[in-house]
Amino acid sequence: MQSVKTIAVIGAGTMGSGISLTAAQSGIAAVQIDVSQAALDKAKAYHAKTVARAVEKQKMTQADADAALGRITYVTAMADAKHADWVVEAATENVELKKKIFREMQATFRSDVVLATNTSSISITDIASCVGADAPRVIGMHFFNPVPIMKLVEVIKGIATSEETTTRTIDLAKAMGKTPVPANDRAGFVSNRVLMPLINEAFYAWMDGVAKPEDIDQIMLLGCNFPMGPLRLADFIGLDVCHDIMMVLHRELGNPKFFPCPLLRQLVQAGRLGDKTGRGVYEYGKKG
Repeated sequence: MQSVKTIAVIGAGTMGSGISLTAAQSGIAAVQIDVSQAALDKAKAYHAKTVARAVEKQKMTQADADAALGRITYVTAMADAKHADWVVEAATENVELKKKIFREMQATFRSDVVLATNTSSISITDIASCVGADAPRVIGMHFFNPVPIMKLVEVIKGIATSEETTTRTIDLAKAMGKTPVPANDRAGFVSNRVLMPLINEAFYAWMDGVAKPEDIDQIMLLGCNFPMGPLRLADFIGLDVCHDIMMVLHRELGNPKFFPCPLLRQLVQAGRLGDKTGRGVYEYGKKG
């Protein structure tokens, strides 16, 4: 089976930039695509800062760092990446936006290129419905943040995804140093179906006055051996992202337990989105 030499990554946000860097560190050329030059500049700065830190900690040589950065190119037009052997979409959790991107992916890349999505909650079958006969090469490839560090990739087949596409996806995940684990095509898959109700309940515990946020997190850290409390994790993920994933779960599964807590909704409405804005559940100082 042909190995992947170049991967195109659509979206230069937290997940997309992480996927590009991970590919580059694994010896795979990466084309980072975003319509926003500012987003590309931010991704480039993140890539440079991350490898510099790895060199400083002696986890990577300077030569390897330079080689990894040299494998990443930055473009604003998908057509500039049409030579890629693989493409993964890492845009926001909006099904109509993803379908629009997938139709462009279908028109841009060769017919043997897998069309992957990094969605964390949206149906792969639904996304694949927009590309008709090409649905067999659509698959979910859900990386976790921070991508260069987290080992898991959830691999999700749509109803039409071919076995060849699945095998190739598993092989690529392994080539990128990840551990691929399969999940079925249900809203939220495994990770977010289990995680988001936990985060939501932590917001309810805060809203109902059961404990202060720092105490809720400390109890879960020490009592359940979590590496990070659920409210701190929500800030890290992004409160807007948590909200959007919960809305997908609520809409698709029809269970009220997935509907976002009113306090979470209020924080999102107030623009308090967590780490990326400098304030969410907690204060982090001003962000530029």
